[in-house]
Amino acid sequence: MEPYGQNDGDGVSAATGGTGAGRRPESSSGWNAALYDSRLGFVSEFGKSLVDLLDAQPGEAVLDVGCGTGDLCRVLADRGAAVQGIDFSAEMIEAARAKYPELVFEVADGQAYETDRRFDAVMSNAALHWMKRPEGVVRAVRNVLVPGGRFVAEFGGKDNVGVIVAAIYRTLGSFGVDPEPCNPWYFPSVGQYAALLEASGFRVGYALHYSRPTPLEDGERGLDHWLDMFGGAFFTELTDARKEEAYEEVKRLARPALFRDGRWVADYWRLRILAFAP
Repeated sequence: MEPYGQNDGDGVSAATGGTGAGRRPESSSGWNAALYDSRLGFVSEFGKSLVDLLDAQPGEAVLDVGCGTGDLCRVLADRGAAVQGIDFSAEMIEAARAKYPELVFEVADGQAYETDRRFDAVMSNAALHWMKRPEGVVRAVRNVLVPGGRFVAEFGGKDNVGVIVAAIYRTLGSFGVDPEPCNPWYFPSVGQYAALLEASGFRVGYALHYSRPTPLEDGERGLDHWLDMFGGAFFTELTDARKEEAYEEVKRLARPALFRDGRWVADYWRLRILAFAP
């Protein structure tokens, strides 16, 4: 997934380039912005097609929820939008400001965001699955949008990284750790999220749940980087030595399904939506 600024995450957000303004994971704040940019740049790259769906026009005010290190904000600004990015992760926002000092970034929680400013559109890439209070996200988005304003988002949907999650659960269970309270992710179905939007008055114009197998960089180490960035919440009760053992067991269990041609391919399932505010 991409993280939501802790983040595209999924499984990499916000707290994710998608990663989150929200928070990517809500329970943690230790996003590694350098690792995110160097090894997990696919989060922002995949998000560029979301920018096309948003179709921001010159002069439109756009809020990027879970902006990560700001790459998609830069793309939006290049198209003429007046863009602002928010992310729960101070580390991500610091990196975004360093990369794009001419743009506006703010540390904020996408689940409870408030501002007097109103936006023509809100976009979120690989961040909302880190925000486990989705009703708060939808309420915040509705409150900042002008009537008829667009809400475009892509994030982890039902069954996202299901093989990895199953391997983590099985591994932690064998280590005597209950994984469920540690799970930082929210992966809804199309029906669940569409119903949530409609209950808040949104008109859902487009909703798609699709498989997007995602290669991870750095060969054998690719899943280690992914777990470091997005799965840290699962392993906090383990010592460093036990964590290393757990990583090896997760990889052993996931390898038959996800390791091919010398690299890991994460089993992403994405939910993409376009909705209009009342």
